[in-house]
Amino acid sequence: MLELNYTTEMEKAMHNSHGIGYAEYSQKLEKRMDVELSREEDYRKSQLIHAEIERRMKK
Repeated sequence: MLELNYTTEMEKAMHNSHGIGYAEYSQKLEKRMDVELSREEDYRKSQLIHAEIERRMKK
């Protein structure tokens, strides 16, 4: 089991973003992998948006 320190605000954000709490996240590898893949996808999307904004500002 993964030991995590988290606040109530972090718990709410985890539920809102991924539909699970930190207890389940820390106990189930499959759930952790789902959450991390989702986070990685969100990061990639944000990088594309950032690059597009930068490109438009240079025109």
